[in-house]
Amino acid sequence: MLCRLFIQNIALFEQLELSFGPGLNVITGETGAGKTILIDALMLALGERGGADILRQGASKGIVEATFRLEPHGAVSAFVREQGYDSDNEELVIRREITARGGSRCFLNDSPAPLSLVRQLSRLLVDFHGQHEQQSLLRVETHGRLLDNVGGLEGLRQEYTTVYEQLQKAIHEYHTLCHRERQVHQQREWLRRQVQEIVAIDPQPGEEEAVERELRLSEHAERLYALAQQVYELLYRDEHAVHDRLLRVRNLLEELSRIDSRFTDSAAEARAWVIAVEELVRTLQRYMAHLEFEPERLEQLRQRMVQLQQLRKRYGSVEAALEQKRRWEEELQEAEQFEFHLQRARQAIERYRAELARYAQRLHAKRKAVAEQVERAVEELLAELGIPYSQFVVHIGLEEAAAEEELWVELQGQRYRAFPHGVEQIEFLITTNRGEPPRPLVRVASGGEISRIMLALKSVLAKSERLPLLVFDEIDTGISGRIAHRVGQALRALAQYHQVLVITHLPQIAACGDEHILVEKREWQDRTVVTARRLQPEERAYEVARLLSGERVTETALQTARELLAEHL
Repeated sequence: MLCRLFIQNIALFEQLELSFGPGLNVITGETGAGKTILIDALMLALGERGGADILRQGASKGIVEATFRLEPHGAVSAFVREQGYDSDNEELVIRREITARGGSRCFLNDSPAPLSLVRQLSRLLVDFHGQHEQQSLLRVETHGRLLDNVGGLEGLRQEYTTVYEQLQKAIHEYHTLCHRERQVHQQREWLRRQVQEIVAIDPQPGEEEAVERELRLSEHAERLYALAQQVYELLYRDEHAVHDRLLRVRNLLEELSRIDSRFTDSAAEARAWVIAVEELVRTLQRYMAHLEFEPERLEQLRQRMVQLQQLRKRYGSVEAALEQKRRWEEELQEAEQFEFHLQRARQAIERYRAELARYAQRLHAKRKAVAEQVERAVEELLAELGIPYSQFVVHIGLEEAAAEEELWVELQGQRYRAFPHGVEQIEFLITTNRGEPPRPLVRVASGGEISRIMLALKSVLAKSERLPLLVFDEIDTGISGRIAHRVGQALRALAQYHQVLVITHLPQIAACGDEHILVEKREWQDRTVVTARRLQPEERAYEVARLLSGERVTETALQTARELLAEHL
């Protein structure tokens, strides 16, 4: 609900702060007083285009601020929270600032917001009817949802949508499988060759290092034997062998230690040297005993190293080659099972398609029944509102599915395209002239006629369309007397479900308001200014009387005005 509107330096408004109440808020004022400017300012706050030319003469900046009270768990609160703006206080303040240079800034609860986001938000907050373009009922995409809401079909529609999304997903998965199957089929022989090459080599984890080590030993076996033999001779077999000399040193030190204990440790060290040399000699003997030079084994190792190096060059390492082999084997195994998976995917598609057809059939039948009720109700109300020869049609169209389409269902032996919320394309059509065929709402005449059409539609759809605020401009063009009274009653009934703002020149409509706002133009300090204020009860009677009798308000007009107002207390 719109609670407050603040305007500063916009058009002829110098500074204005205006509060609104729930229900029907009527706005009156003399012709040219600036009533529509008030609505234009509200639209500016909600994202309508506006440049420096909209500023009051001489102003450097203009501000429009609209304050809305939100339902805690309503669509607007959810949207604001999803966008990351604070709405815990159940109040939303939208501010628009326009500078003399043509710059524009928007704020939601004092936080900067892009203009595109404010425009999105405005679609959840306000519907303007009359000379303005922002009219939800003129957007064809809303017609199906409105019809479903009137008939209480939201649950059935959601069930249909759930199955539709499952069918869509199943079709996508099927095509993904087909694409993958074609890829694998084309690569199957190549994959087999790659796997066979690795299998033929049969590498083992860590084998390259082991072969490299053995190859290095085999290639230098003769040199290794010769070096080991030389060491062995020097230690043990040479005429001046180290082992023999150490034995003599050990014996001498032992004899010294028996005489002088200061050599005890040295004698022990000498014994350890002898033991170490003897252990080294045994190690050399074992090494030489097992060291063999085999030309055939050497050639085998060289060939094996070439194979392993080829794998490393191609795959990075033996381990990487083994991992790639495992993946290719899985792809080959998967290729063998593709037909099974494809068959299951086709079965899932047919299952979801059949289920979707059942929901589509039920939804289609119920929509047709609800459409007939809405058509009758709108035509009856339009007749009461002074459009007696109207014909309102809820067009429920089915489109045959093309041969290449896959999102389709079969109804009564015919394939029809399936959409996210049903198989129908729903659009509201109307004609207000006898003998003329119904046309889309967007193409009907503008001005008061379209406003009354919107009023009739909103009255029929009121319980389902939960926009907080409806604004009607020019709704009373071309009507008077009994029809004006009917329009006022319809607006008052509509205001039970929405907050309604209506600009009017008719006393019958003005008297129906829960709140009455008067817009006036006056001169102040050689400047023209527009003001607006909420009227008190007696002031309301005077304003309604002015609408009845013109500039000169008579006692008779005042009495009639009081009687009109009394009807709606």
